[in-house]
Amino acid sequence: MGPLVALVWFLSGFVHSMHAQGVYAPPTVRIVHSGQACNVEEERLSERVYTIKEGETLELVCLVTGHPRPQVRWTKTAGGTLERQDDARTHDDTLKIERIDRNQGGRYYCKANNGIGTPAIRSIRVDVYFLDQPLVTVHQSVGDGAKELFYSERTVFLRCVATSNPPVRYIWRRGRQDLSQGADAGVDIYEPFFTQGETKILKLKNLRPQDYANYTCIASVRNVCGIADKVAHFSLNNRTGGCALCAPAPPSVKLLLDDPLVVNPGETATLVCVASGGNPPPALRWLRPGREPLPKRSRAQGGKLTIPSVTVDDGGVYSCLADNHVGNAARKSANILVRGLRKARFWITPDPYHDDDHIQIGREVKISCEVEATPSEELQFGWLKNGRPLRSSERMVITHSDVQMSPGVTNLDIIDLKFTDFGTYTCVASLRDGGSPEISIDVNISSTTVPPELTVPRGRSLIITQEGDAVELQCLVSGKPKPVILWSRVEDGPAAPEAPPPAKAAAQTESHDGVLRLANVTREMGGTYRCQTSQYNGFNVKPRHALIQLVVQFPPAVEPVLSEVRQALGRAFSLTCRLLRAHPARPLRYEWKLGSRLLTVGQFDETRDETRYQVRALNREGYGEYTCDISNEAGAGRCTFLVTGKAYPPEFYYDTPGALWQNRPRTYGFTLQWTQMEPAGVDRILAYRLGIRQVGQGRLWEQQIPMEVNIHKGQLLTHNLTELVKPESYMVRLTPITRYGEGDPTERVITYSAPVNPHLREFQCAFEDEAMCLFSQDKSDDFDWTRHSAASRDTKYTPNTGPSADRRGSKQGYYVYIETSRPRTEGDKARLLSPSFNTGSKSSSTYCLAFHYHMYGKHIGSLSVSLRQKGVSEMPVWSLRGNQGDRWRRTAIDIHPDADFQVVLEGVRGSGIEGDIAVDDITIQEGPCQDPPSDNLISLALPRRPGDWLPHVILNLILLGRQRMRREALAGWTEMFDSAHTDYNRHFPQLFWYFFAGFNNAPSYDVMLTF
Repeated sequence: MGPLVALVWFLSGFVHSMHAQGVYAPPTVRIVHSGQACNVEEERLSERVYTIKEGETLELVCLVTGHPRPQVRWTKTAGGTLERQDDARTHDDTLKIERIDRNQGGRYYCKANNGIGTPAIRSIRVDVYFLDQPLVTVHQSVGDGAKELFYSERTVFLRCVATSNPPVRYIWRRGRQDLSQGADAGVDIYEPFFTQGETKILKLKNLRPQDYANYTCIASVRNVCGIADKVAHFSLNNRTGGCALCAPAPPSVKLLLDDPLVVNPGETATLVCVASGGNPPPALRWLRPGREPLPKRSRAQGGKLTIPSVTVDDGGVYSCLADNHVGNAARKSANILVRGLRKARFWITPDPYHDDDHIQIGREVKISCEVEATPSEELQFGWLKNGRPLRSSERMVITHSDVQMSPGVTNLDIIDLKFTDFGTYTCVASLRDGGSPEISIDVNISSTTVPPELTVPRGRSLIITQEGDAVELQCLVSGKPKPVILWSRVEDGPAAPEAPPPAKAAAQTESHDGVLRLANVTREMGGTYRCQTSQYNGFNVKPRHALIQLVVQFPPAVEPVLSEVRQALGRAFSLTCRLLRAHPARPLRYEWKLGSRLLTVGQFDETRDETRYQVRALNREGYGEYTCDISNEAGAGRCTFLVTGKAYPPEFYYDTPGALWQNRPRTYGFTLQWTQMEPAGVDRILAYRLGIRQVGQGRLWEQQIPMEVNIHKGQLLTHNLTELVKPESYMVRLTPITRYGEGDPTERVITYSAPVNPHLREFQCAFEDEAMCLFSQDKSDDFDWTRHSAASRDTKYTPNTGPSADRRGSKQGYYVYIETSRPRTEGDKARLLSPSFNTGSKSSSTYCLAFHYHMYGKHIGSLSVSLRQKGVSEMPVWSLRGNQGDRWRRTAIDIHPDADFQVVLEGVRGSGIEGDIAVDDITIQEGPCQDPPSDNLISLALPRRPGDWLPHVILNLILLGRQRMRREALAGWTEMFDSAHTDYNRHFPQLFWYFFAGFNNAPSYDVMLTF
């Protein structure tokens, strides 16, 4: 019995797990398009290539299944994120990019995830087609002596370049004559190997008189996506008569200005260039290196560039570019120099031959002064002592750096320092030609001029602060003159690369008072900081430095910060608050509360990083907000737990087959299905509150749906909504109710659409109701189909066309037809869309589409039937044109949809008003048609040869009823038969069904005629 009991236990557990899974299912994904695709091709079975024209709208829809409803995410690369673009947006499962450009092509991924199984991912490659305007340039290899006459070697290369996708095809024309390789011995057409497909070269060898002509390059992508061809023209001539520039020649350019152009700040700088050669005349434009934009204040007009109110930032190189597409473009550059003096510095260097940083009598001392100048060759220095000019001598040696060096430096060497040399020395920098104020620097040399010393104030080597405070780090510097202090963060551990921006900024900022100020200190700013003296604006000696330790205290960081806990009454559970980090890390104290009521307190030991509170049996008073505060001397961190008995939200089921169904002509019904998230996590669901309101209106209608039994996880619940008004949409809200109260609601929108049959068996429509069996007019056509009864038909304006009764012979019966009277014109289309039909789980099925049509009148246009499936172009399945006589005819067609489908009826108006086309009694049945297709069904099958249609006719009359047909009916039958027999070679009839109405209350008959 032991093994048997184990087996039963295993099977019961397996069945229980299957039951718990219920309708939960992992996601599936399929990508379809609803935009303006040029073509959609299959690639490696599961992938697709979507081709679209640049500037059109890309719209991709990610169709998903699975429960709970999967979350959909579009990405441009696998695992990445969608590029942020102003014209790209996603809404639910739809990706829409308006005015798509070539850079937005590539592979797009749709990822669906609902937490069940693995996420589903599908991709589609978007190929953006475009064609740019072609560009024709002229090239020729010339010798040293042939630069003036571009065509002196009598061989010319015309290069045509166009960027496109797909690859461009080129056609060259001379005048109106197409040129091709081999057709003219003086012409070669080829593609350079390194630019194959993008460039087409026309080589004119040993120029002949006929070669001087107008040439046209036609760039074409063969009208793919409707992209029209683009052309470029070039005129090749050889006029003479003393005009050196009349023959086509490459461009040349020259500058009408001094280079460099030196201007003072605030003045206007003007750059001028002119074309010195080139035919046709080249176009001129100004550029800056590296695609840097021109100054915003600048004005460019051909070869003239004007920059008003010049600043130092406007200085630099400017280039004039001349281009006429003959040979290579010509370029000349000019440099704008804005006068100015910047960044003045000084330093004192004691005698380098003695190991002493102090200035002493009898030793050498050097004073250096540095200034950046523009232009550097205009920089000049002067020295003063106590305000009087100082000249170079044996003891006072003045030297200057090379004028080409920048920045410029001047040195004053005092040899054998004497007491009389003490005083104030002034370095004066200026520009030779003026334009900028001079700069002067005073340096005092005396017995009080001593090198710097750096210290940290007592008690300030360790700074303890708290997060969010402002703090000052201070270093005291002595000496004369006082140097600038530089601050930096010491790289002292793994966290050093994450040094905060304030510390990094301080290392690049000069502190003149020795203080580093940090505002709103964060924990990441803690660490060691270094202050040191600079080697300028003071003594040029080894830097002095000091260290300061900054300790930032912060309250404990804890998790979870906020958590919701759902529990049923009477159950036990525990709450845990975890410590992540704190400074100081100990001592730490914790405190648990429910609302304002204290539950427990305690302290952490050295090994614990969490505290837990246990609830043994939850009662109603136990619901509420639990808080745990973990604190140190810097503050406290808080974990918050919201303990509630609220039920989890319901999960709407979106994969219900045939959820929308017809109720009445003006109303519809909807099968609402859902599962309950974690039903065992709280008390039993007692009922659901159902709220429904029409979209766009504020009033919410509510009712309660009682639940008499326990709900299991994955169990599918159903409620039918009726009396929904067509074609309105409704917002539905579902709220679970337990003894605790209302739980979390879930909302969805129900949108009316044509009915979806869960498993299509048979569809019949005789257009007897005003809703026309949910057929709808296509919004993209020229006019509409009309539902009509022959009893009310007015033939005043359109005699000799249209039916006199419906297909059953009743004048009170209805049908649909196209009215071709004015203002309709030839070629106008009317399209009628059937409801959408769901093929269920079948990936490929066969259905029989049958209908009756009436095409009578000398101006009959055409009637066609197409199959529309989402994500696939419409597929024509049947077509007929021309006058078919004053009678109803029947046709039956096999259709093979792969997914949900619609049938499209399209009537096209003929050349006149006598062209009404009518349709009646449409049926769609599962399975192939029992009879072969009739009439002029357009098929890919080859037609039989005329000789195969022998005039041998077998007429079978099957009379349904015991009474005989009247003589009038037989006469009408004979006339009909004669007409069909006369033009059998044109129509190839195979099977006709006709229905004769009874005469004088006689019964009706069906007649089958077989050829």
